[in-house]
Amino acid sequence: MAYNDIDVPVYLVTGFLESGKTTFLDGTIHQNYFNIPETTLLILCEEGEIEYDEAELRRRRRTVIEVIEEAEDFTEDTLRYLAKKHRPERVLLEFNPLWSVSKLLQMELPEGWGIIQQIVTVDASCFEIYMKNLKSLFVEMVRDAELVLFNRCNKEQPLASFRRSVKVVNPAAEIIFENEDGEVEDIFEDCMPFDLDADVIDILEEDYGIWYVDMMDNPEDYEGKTVRYKGMVLKSEDLDADYFVAGRMAMTCCADDTSFIGYVCKYQEAPSLEMGSWVLVTASIHREYMQVYHDEGPVLYAKEIRPAEKPKEELVYFN
Repeated sequence: MAYNDIDVPVYLVTGFLESGKTTFLDGTIHQNYFNIPETTLLILCEEGEIEYDEAELRRRRRTVIEVIEEAEDFTEDTLRYLAKKHRPERVLLEFNPLWSVSKLLQMELPEGWGIIQQIVTVDASCFEIYMKNLKSLFVEMVRDAELVLFNRCNKEQPLASFRRSVKVVNPAAEIIFENEDGEVEDIFEDCMPFDLDADVIDILEEDYGIWYVDMMDNPEDYEGKTVRYKGMVLKSEDLDADYFVAGRMAMTCCADDTSFIGYVCKYQEAPSLEMGSWVLVTASIHREYMQVYHDEGPVLYAKEIRPAEKPKEELVYFN
């Protein structure tokens, strides 16, 4: 559904139990900028340790709460019943990811309803446990999220690695890290494993994923610089003949969650490159609009393309 066709915006907030969903939503509801004169419907799909003040929300924020306790009760019919009962102008959905975000996104919502923002909350202190035991569910949550909010952060945690784990699944997601005092900045205080001041920035095979995400997040650091790395040739009908992508396959969860990640490269002799072959790319980097990005992004201008051997490990792993 196009945004223009949405009469009742739905804000989807999901995250594992005790990840901070309620705290985030309750704080948002009480912000003046988020206040509206009409009814807001808050649907809860699980109840954590922190509870809403239902009477206060109804009185001061015109927000009504409905609780759906069982996955089998979260149906299209239930949502239509709630739409008719409350006739809300806005819906906040605190969703249990164990009920499957993918199934939710495939549901037919009540007439006029449409999800306009997806937010994922993450307890940073538990993130490595999530990725070890619930990785597929986490990938499902963040794949289409506009915002991923890590809370309970500290500088001893590998926050840069956490960011990479999200970015490889969803490059467009905004990622925020918060501790008890607010937003955490400078998570890339440690030096990159390559020299950004070198005449030619050499990217080792094992550092490809780090470089890919860092250039996505900090394109200004790479503007006008020259990079050299090994990648596999991918061609696309969405690109002109003198463009290709030299990238790598990345796995975030399992074989089913493998995707190709790379940047567009302009090369006059691109038509002569064999699809799937490995090349050593030396190219200058410039940020510009590309239709395939649907936005501005790094574009590599090849200075030299040479045949290369397949790396010992073809996959880039994001833990």
